Parts: sequence; C-alpha cells; structure tokens
Amino acid sequence: MKAAQVRQAFLDFFAERGHARVASSSLVPANDPTLLFTTAGMVQFKDVFTGKETRGYKRATSSQKCVRAGGKHNDLDEVGKTPRHHTFFEMLGNFSFGDYFKEDAITWAWDLLTRVYGIDTSRMVVTVFGGDQELGLGPDVQAREVWKRVTGFGDDRVIDLGKADNFWSAGDVGPCGPCSEIHFNMDGPPGVWPTRDPRSWEGWLEIWNLVFMQFDRQASGAMPELPAPSVDTGAGLERMSSVLQGVKSNYDTDLFTGILATAADIAKVKYGADPEKDTSLRVIADHARASTFLIADGVFPDKTTREYVLRRIFRRAVRHGKRLGIAEPFMNRVCARVIEEMKGQYPELAERAVLIDTVTFEEEKRFRDTLDDGMKLLEEEFVRMKAAGATEVSGKTTFKLYDTHGFPDDLTEIIAEERGFTVDRAGFKKEIEDAKERSRDFAAGDAAVADLHKQLAQEVGGTRFLGYDGRGTTGHGTVKALVVDGKRVTEARQGQKVELVLDQTPFYAESGGQIGDAGVLLASNGSRMRVDDVTRPAGDLFVHQGEVTAGTLTVGDHVTATVDDERREQIRANHSATHLLHLALKRVLGSHVAQKGSLVAPDRLRFDFAHFSPMSEAEKREVEDLVNAEIRKNDDSLVEVLPLDEARQRGAVAMFGEKYGESVRVVRIGNESLEFCGGTHVRRAGDIGLFKIISEAGVAQGVRRIEAVTGAGAIDYLRRLEGELGKAGERLRAPMFEVAEKVDRALLAYRQLEKELDKLKQRLASGAGGRDLMAEATEVGGVKVLAAATEVDDAKVLRETGDQLRDKLGSGVVVLAGVGGDKVTLVAMVTKDLTGKLHAGKILGVAAEILGGKGGGKPDLAQGGGKDPARVPEALAAVRAWVAQHA
Repeated sequence: MKAAQVRQAFLDFFAERGHARVASSSLVPANDPTLLFTTAGMVQFKDVFTGKETRGYKRATSSQKCVRAGGKHNDLDEVGKTPRHHTFFEMLGNFSFGDYFKEDAITWAWDLLTRVYGIDTSRMVVTVFGGDQELGLGPDVQAREVWKRVTGFGDDRVIDLGKADNFWSAGDVGPCGPCSEIHFNMDGPPGVWPTRDPRSWEGWLEIWNLVFMQFDRQASGAMPELPAPSVDTGAGLERMSSVLQGVKSNYDTDLFTGILATAADIAKVKYGADPEKDTSLRVIADHARASTFLIADGVFPDKTTREYVLRRIFRRAVRHGKRLGIAEPFMNRVCARVIEEMKGQYPELAERAVLIDTVTFEEEKRFRDTLDDGMKLLEEEFVRMKAAGATEVSGKTTFKLYDTHGFPDDLTEIIAEERGFTVDRAGFKKEIEDAKERSRDFAAGDAAVADLHKQLAQEVGGTRFLGYDGRGTTGHGTVKALVVDGKRVTEARQGQKVELVLDQTPFYAESGGQIGDAGVLLASNGSRMRVDDVTRPAGDLFVHQGEVTAGTLTVGDHVTATVDDERREQIRANHSATHLLHLALKRVLGSHVAQKGSLVAPDRLRFDFAHFSPMSEAEKREVEDLVNAEIRKNDDSLVEVLPLDEARQRGAVAMFGEKYGESVRVVRIGNESLEFCGGTHVRRAGDIGLFKIISEAGVAQGVRRIEAVTGAGAIDYLRRLEGELGKAGERLRAPMFEVAEKVDRALLAYRQLEKELDKLKQRLASGAGGRDLMAEATEVGGVKVLAAATEVDDAKVLRETGDQLRDKLGSGVVVLAGVGGDKVTLVAMVTKDLTGKLHAGKILGVAAEILGGKGGGKPDLAQGGGKDPARVPEALAAVRAWVAQHA
C-alpha cells in the first residue's frame, strides 16, 4: 500500500462505522495556551472531550498533521539519527465522544489491522495499563479481557505496563487516561514475547495507541472524571506505512523517498552510500516537511515561541545542507518537492506555494549570513580567551550565541575543538534548563487562569451572542457568574473590578482581531456596571470586564446590556475595511499575501500580512485607490452561514491558524471580498466612508504592518495633516502646495553654510590666526610627534585636520585634543611606516586615561574623548613620554 492508500483505507473504514470525516486542524492549536503545536489528533477535540464544546457528531475520524519539537513532546534532537523520529508526522485517529468505549475501539482496531491491512497476527502483541499507585489507579482489567477475547492472545501477549508507557495525556493539563498499545515485530515472528523489561522490546514497533479518555488533568494536579468516557486513538501514518510497505525505516516509505531524492540531487550525493551523509539527508527531508506545513499554517521563522522553534528546525536543516557541501540556498527547492508530494491531501500547500518559497529562501539567506556573523563573534571570544589564558568556552557564551544569534551549539563545539578549546556543556545545559524553567513558570500562570475560565465554561455554559440576529446593540441577560480578584463570588459591590458572565449578551467579545465592545450593564435594582472590555477565553464563554459603578450586582440579577453604539459603528467600519484591504493587497502585491494578524479598534485598524519588502509609495496609493473604489460603489454586505466545504468552494478566504467547525460564517464586503469571519461589519461598503493608510512598516521577518483609519477618523487625520502643512507654510511664508519646494531651497542653503562652517573650523584647528601647528612638532626618540590642543571639538573636523597634518609630517605621530566646554575630543594617528612599533589606539589610551575618558582604535587611527579639559597639557606630555619609551 502507498501511504495515500493507507490513509484513505483508515478513514474509509471508520466512516463506514458512523464516524464523521473531520479535516486536519491547523498546526497552531486554537484556544490552548499550554501547547506550542498540535501534537496529536485529539488536540482539536479537547473541548469536545471536556464537554465544553458540542458538535453534530459523536464519532469522528481524521488524519491530523502534527509537529513535536518543543515543550513536553520534543523529538528534534533525535531526528535523522533513528528510523522513526520526526518533527512533522500525520496521526491517523478515530474518536468517540461519550459514545462507544473500550469494546468497540479494540474490536475495530484489530479488524482494520488484520482484515483490511492484512498484518500478520503472529508478529503482534498488545499492552495495557497495569495501574499506578501515585495516580491512585488500578490495572485496566476490562481492556485486558477484551483484547484476549478479540485476538485470542494469552496473558503472555497482553502485557501490563506502567504510567510511563500506558497512561497518556496531550500536555500538562487536559484530557488523559489509560491506554493500550499495539506493537509489531519488524524482524519477523518472534521466538519469545516481550515483558516488562525494556530490553525485551528490541525490534518491536508501536503502531497504534488506543487512549481511553476518562480524566481531565488540572494545573493543580487534580484529575476529575470527564463528563462521559471517550476514546482517542492514534496511529502514525509513517509507521503504519513502513509496516505495510515492508521496510524498517519510515524514511524508506514513499512519504520520504521522493523528498530524499531531491535533497540528494541538490547535494550531488547518493542516499544509502554514506551513513553520515544519510543522516543529514534525513534531517533535511524531515525538517522540510515540518517547515512547509508550519509556514502554510502561518508560522514564520522568528525569535518568539513557536516561531523560534520553526527557526531552529529550519536552520538545523540548513546546517546539515552545509555539511553536505551545499553552498547556496536550497531548502526552498526541497520544500517545493514536499508541496508536490502532499498537495493532494493538503491543498493549502499549493495555495501557499509562493509564500512558502519566499519565506524559506529569505530565511536561509539570513541564516547563512548569521553563520558568518557567529564565526566573527566566536573568533573575538577566542582572542579574549587566549589573552586571559582561558581554555573553555563558557556555557553562558555558548547559550548567547545559540539563543540570541541562532548559532548552533554543536557548531560552537566543533569550531572550539578545532581551535584547541573545549565547551562547558554542563553550563550550556544549565542555561537551557533555566530558560525552560522560566517558560514553564509563565505557562503555569496561563494554565491557572485558563482553568478558572474552563471551569466557568463547563458549569455555566456558553454565552449566546445577540449581535447577529438583528437586535442591535441592546439586549437583556441574566448574571450567571462573577469573578473578583481571580476568585468566584456571589456578589460584587460598588468600586470593585469584576469579571461578569451573562447567559446572553449584545456585547461582542474580542476575537479575530476585533476588540471587545464597551458599554453599560444596568440591573433592575439600579445597580450599574461599566463594561470596558469583553473577552472569550474558553469556548463560547463571554467575560465582561469592568467596574461596578453603583449598587451591588449579584449572581441571578437580570440586567439590560447596552453597547456603546457609536464606538461599535467605528469598529464595524474598520473591520470591514480590513477585508477590503486584504483583497487589495493580494491584487497589488501578489497572491502570496496572507493575513498574519490584525487589530480592529474604534480609532484605527492594524493589518499584518505576509510580504518580504517595504511597499513603495505607488503601491500604497494603488491599494488605497482600490479600497476607496469599493467603498464608493456602496454594495450591500452579505453574511451567510455555510457548510465549511461549500464556503471553501466559493473561494472564501480562511485565516491562518483559525479553528473552524462544520458550519462557518462567511462575510462579503463590496463586490469581491469574501472571507470567513465572526466579526461585526457595515451594512454596505459606503458606510466605511473613506480609507487612508497612515503607516507601513516591517514587524518581523516576512511580515509587514499597515495602520490605517476610516470614516471620521480618516477625516480627522487629513485635517491634522492639513493643519501641520499650513503651519509649515506660514513659517516658510509659502502656500501649502509650495512648502516642499521652499524646504528644498532652505536645505540646500543650509548644506552650503555647513560646508563653509567646516572649512572655518578646519582652518581654526590647523592654526588659523597666525598659529602654525606644524611648527609645534617635536622629535622624540627619533620620531616626529605633533601633540597639540585646539579649540575645535568636532570629531570629523579633527580627523580631517589630522589627515592633513600627518601627510605634511611624512613620518611620525599626530595627536589632537579638541577642547569644547567640559569635554575633550581626541584623535591619534600614526603613519604607516611606524605602525610596527607604535599603535595609535594605545597612544590615545594614555591621553584618555589622564582625561578621565576612554578610546581606542587601529594601529594607524584611533578616536576617543575625556572629561577633564584642565589636564590636556599633562595628557599631551604623557603622549610624548610614551612615544619616547616605545620608539
């Protein structure tokens, strides 16, 4: 079976048994701050397992794209060295949400493996959870009995293992439970069956893990039972394909052979001929898959969290390319092969091919420059170490190169050994652990807050948003929960900051870049709350944040909710403008443009998008013109709720990393902009009024940011511009449209005056007014030395004057001390014939030390300064003495 057939057979098998086929979610988990990446098939169903979210099905099957490289699940360092480890892989899975449990899960797994896939039963064993005292759980007796009945195995082939092997969770918090694993012997039917002894498992490969979700682990360590027992199974497509294709390494399956061939062609080597080179080729193939899929899901290499993990993955691949002798950027070509191989199952790869090519090419160019810079920093460190008599590169230095400059620690070690140094590996590991600890502390705080909101969502349920159904910006609701100072309370009094949950609300909660609404809640007893913001921290739970301004609000109170209508209208206009802006950017800059983030506020909009160069003034003007043309057409907006597949077929643009259900809300603004969106929008494009870009700049590698204003905000901005231009015209005594011309003339005159001033300063520095500086030169130890003070402290003028005096001197030393106010500017020069024994930097250092300053430079030129003008004569005398001593 080809891998595509393995995948299809799995999905078909479970679809025939009533499972909904669910598309893979993004590699960026939605609403889960505890995970960097999607690490398993169940991640997109976390909220369903906990009961926080309900869907239109109780059974599901999927082939989920996953990345394990960072956090708890981190296989990065092993990739390429073993036949199985990957950063990116696909997880085949079937799921039950309170429907079937162990009996059906085990029966179907065995049926698929033996009847559909035809795997030899004599080469398989299964494991079950054997209990754990620390968890307070006994052996999974039910799973053992079902396995024995379904397979016909005896107890010797149904093996008890502990929590390390047979208790599973997706992260530090969330759904978890005992599991059963199915193992296959890669060497053929075994002579003996494995036991609890880890050494007895050599040659065995886990091919499927059946997790019986029963608990929901909290940040506190508590493990309450889930609302209904559920099933989460995971079978790695790469491993299953290796079994069915009869190969011992995942890299020998058709998922990798084409990618490896491309990498080998670029490197001009043959895969299989050299073990060390084979490792590098496997690293490149795996990391190209991870990079391609992460970029397609909106993760770009950068310095923060998941972006940094991608950077490490990508740069590790480039490093291995350099080991193979690849001297030019190549990863974009390997990623193109990944797209070709995988676009059938994941069409988004083809849609974002240009973006993937651009990001990978630019990142590799940048990293190759970084390697050159890192080499320079290392060389400087080696010089310092030699001078200090040190032999070991510190862990702190290695970590700084690694963390700040992206310089691989293994490369630091290799280069250090070549230079005769060692690297403090223990110190480096401690720096790494300290950084991880800081990250864990941060994540734990996030998880504690998330637990509170998750508990509210489970107990109170979701909040119904009234803003979609024509009720406008006013509505009625019942107070379901109150939180003060991070704790649930039954009442909140005047003056207290509070988080409040209603059963239904007209307030929009911050989502998709649109900020939350503001307004007022008024209870029937006269109590009042000012709402400053509304968030949606867990599922459909809307949390109103603000302050009780009158009376006391109590759980159960009925309130009238009134949104600040004028503010909402401004937000609507800005949000709709972002949709038109997105479309215009694609037209002007190209199809690679993709939204990377946004902020929709009442006073402005901010739109981040994928693009690799600054926009020209002509491009910005063209974008503005396209948006304003759509505004003037004044077409009605259209909002529809459509099945996900139909929305995609219509060409609706989905956002990177967003989580979508079976049905999605699709918004059309103007004639052609069609996007998935849950925000609030204008009724017709003309309501936006006017669109004006106020800035465009880079915010990260490959990400540009536009800030803009609309409607009344745009008019206010233009009036401010007009006012400032008018003031400038008044000062220049010119009409507004002649200001630029008048400024150009003034700048030209200013530059001419600057040149005249420089000439005067130079004359003064070189002895204008009858002083002949050359006459002040003296011979010291056979060397002509001109050490003089001048009233000009301009470093540029002193340097130019020094050049002239040095040339006149022919051979010798020039030191000028420019005195101005309470500071001294120093310049020292040594002619080329003397730099073998005299060093300008050291000469200047003598003077600077006396003057309470510092300085340095090259053998022939140095600059610096001091803070004590009164000691200039002493400093110049010290210069002459130093030359006399060293000449």
